[in-house]
Amino acid sequence: MNLSFRWPRTLASRLSLIFLIGLVLAQALSFGAQFYERYESAKNTMLGNLETDVSTSIAILDRLPAEERASWLQRLERTNYGWILGEGERGTPMDMQDPPMAVTSINEAMNPAYKLTYTDVPGEKKRFQGHLRLSDGNPLTLDVRPTMPAVSPWLPAVLLAQLALLIGCTWAAVRIAIRPLTRLAQAAETLDPNAHAVHLDEQGPTEVAYAAKAFNAMQARISAYLKERMQLLAAISHDLQTPITRMKLRAEFMDDCIEKEKLWSDLSEIEHLVLEGVAYARSVHGATEASCRTDLDSFLDSLMFDYQDMDKNVQLHGKSGMVIETRPHALRRVLVNLTDNALKFAGAAELQVQALASGKLSIKVMDRGPGIAEEELTHVMEPFYRVESSRNRSTGGTGLGLAIAQQLAMAIGGSLVLSNREGGGLCAELILPKGIATP
Repeated sequence: MNLSFRWPRTLASRLSLIFLIGLVLAQALSFGAQFYERYESAKNTMLGNLETDVSTSIAILDRLPAEERASWLQRLERTNYGWILGEGERGTPMDMQDPPMAVTSINEAMNPAYKLTYTDVPGEKKRFQGHLRLSDGNPLTLDVRPTMPAVSPWLPAVLLAQLALLIGCTWAAVRIAIRPLTRLAQAAETLDPNAHAVHLDEQGPTEVAYAAKAFNAMQARISAYLKERMQLLAAISHDLQTPITRMKLRAEFMDDCIEKEKLWSDLSEIEHLVLEGVAYARSVHGATEASCRTDLDSFLDSLMFDYQDMDKNVQLHGKSGMVIETRPHALRRVLVNLTDNALKFAGAAELQVQALASGKLSIKVMDRGPGIAEEELTHVMEPFYRVESSRNRSTGGTGLGLAIAQQLAMAIGGSLVLSNREGGGLCAELILPKGIATP
């Protein structure tokens, strides 16, 4: 089984993980250095005390009467070693080629008059004994029990508290460092030329202020480019409409014939295409219209009655009871494009309005026409895209109706979704965001 390390997906998690690993390693190194220093200090102190205590204890016991020596053993007892009046325990002779440091220290401090022999005592813990005879011939045994210096109980707690403090500071530092980047990402995600630009705060550290200034300048350039494009297309439209109108007037003075009808049809198609192109350009920059509060039910009733006055089969189902903050001309253009589309290919259209459980509003324009193939649903809202089987130029379309509807839907803060209906037909659903409506 291959085990591979995977980085966390977010930058905050990655930075936190790097800092956490670094802190843990630094704390482990610090603890190891402190423990080693404590060990060396305790070892040197123990060996120094051992040299002095052993030689002094032997001298004291040798000068005491034999019957008083047992009472002095408790006084001469230490944590790491003690004294036994006798031969001690049986063990194996110690290899003096590589003796413990304690043996070397004892031999260096011992009076040459006393000859010590050492044995290793078997057991769970390492232990050895030194055997000698006092001046009166009685045996004396030095029982050495090497132990590691104990760690103070407060030291691990202090290190853990220090690690927790550093982790908290790291978390705060990561949050402070990531917050401007998160704000910049949110601003970039919500960047919409059709809406009012969100001006980022240019205060803070130098790098953050520089990034905010660059983003605000980018927003201004994008807005200027779109405005320039709209003005250019509007000028082109104005300049094209004038010669088209002149050509149509000249065609009026021509004798009635098939060529006149073809010329008139071509001129009408060119005029329609120019108007649709300009409408699409304006829909991309649709934020020019001011928002206002609109009674949605009255708005939809008015739209339905206008179609019925023109003897069109348009029906409205459902009531929302909502007043919405929107751009009414943009909303009307979206619904008109969708309704005209349904009337063109099905001869009838059904409008349905309802409030969704998520708090959003749904306005559906449905028909029983030929529908659109599933693989084409995501493409039909692209500019100048036509479905060749039915929705092509021969039916009078330019491929911009749905594209304009989608751009205007985005301009009013909504979204447009197309789907095929069960039993045939198309459903175009305009979803207005939560919070745009009030009862």
